[in-house]
Order: sequence, then structure tokens, then C-alpha cells
Amino acid sequence: MIQTIAIDGPAASGKTSVGHELARRLGWWFLDTGIMYRAVTWLALERGVSPNDADGLGNLTQAVQVRPVSRDGDSVEVAGRRVGPELRESRVDNNVSNVSRHPNVRRALVEQQRQYADTVVSGLNGAQPDDSGLGIVMIGRDIGTVVLPNAGLKVYLTASAQQRALRRWREMRERGQAADVETVQSEIEARDVIDSTRDDSPLRPAEDAWLLDTSELTVDEAVKAILRQAERQ
Repeated sequence: MIQTIAIDGPAASGKTSVGHELARRLGWWFLDTGIMYRAVTWLALERGVSPNDADGLGNLTQAVQVRPVSRDGDSVEVAGRRVGPELRESRVDNNVSNVSRHPNVRRALVEQQRQYADTVVSGLNGAQPDDSGLGIVMIGRDIGTVVLPNAGLKVYLTASAQQRALRRWREMRERGQAADVETVQSEIEARDVIDSTRDDSPLRPAEDAWLLDTSELTVDEAVKAILRQAERQ
């Protein structure tokens, strides 16, 4: 019985919206691991630690517990503070890839992510499993390859850079942030390069991942496609 679904893919490929809705329909827990890297980035900026300071970031990440505090994964607690909207600020957007590329940061957070998944699946979070079993949908950039290599289903979402930029631009407008599509696309493409070329856990599909192009799909269509794939496992 599948209890873990790993969803990876580049920025704005639909991971969050698709993963969130998938978890809701399954009655499972949801974790966007990117929010943990955003939390570390936000904390580093708050404390004046440079995104390029590998040792400083490593020490910071080792010293704090980034703890998801909701079933839907919308907010986390870091250094005793619950944060959510702050993690979508432009300054975090512009620095999270540099922070997350450091191996010592990734190692510390990967361990926390694995522990969280184990806690959910074992039922230690206090939730009661239903007839289909307790499970978690976890999304990120290295879930199927590094964090949960034994996940019951591994999905890799893709989409054109133009479509991903349009999605991110709309999200920013909804949050009241000023931006133009061309700039957003340039930033997304730059992040793609950083994520796919970093030495530690580069962005790539797991060998046994199922690839899904979401360029022309609605969230509902993507979720239904993944559910059909899960039934075949």
C-alpha cells in the first residue's frame, strides 16, 4: 500500500498546488520541503548571515529545528517563531537557491524531512489512519532522489519556462508584489541553472520517476492523472 508520494520539479511547475490538492483528496499530510529552505533563508537574512556563508548557514541550520505546524504545510516554526507569508517575500525568493545549494544546509534539513515523514506514516503525529492508510505527499527538488528514495510513487512535474513564469507572476500579483513577466522568467531560469548544477542533490528526475508535463494542465487534471498513476502502483 502506498503511503508516500514524492513530487519533484523546477520552480513554478505546479508542485505546491498539485501536491496540496492531492494530499487533501487522499486525506494525507502535506509537506513542501521548499518551505523549510525558505525558513532557513528567512532566518539567515534576519540574523545577517550571508547566503554565501556556507559555514554560517550550516551552523544556523544545525542549531534550529524547522518544524511544520499544520497538516497542510502552509506554515512552519523556526527558532521559536511561526512563519508563513514572510517566506514568500522577494528577498527570500532571490536567495533561497543560494542557501539551499550548500551541502551542510541540505544534509541537516533532509534529516529533518525524513524524520517528519516517518512520524506521519507511523501515526505518531496523533492523526488516525483511515481505511486507505496514513500517508504523506512531500514535494521539493530532491525528494525522489534523496529524501524519500523508497517512496511508493515518484512524480516529476515539468512545464515550459514561459508557463512557469506566468504562474509565478500571477502569484506575486495576488500577494501585491510588483513584477513583470520577463523579469520573473529570467529569475526562474537562473534558479533552474543553480538547482540543476549544484554539487549536492541536483534537481533531476529519479530514475523510476513518472514524468508529467503540466504546461497545459489544470490543477484538477494534474491531480487526477497522478491518482490514476498511483492506482497502477
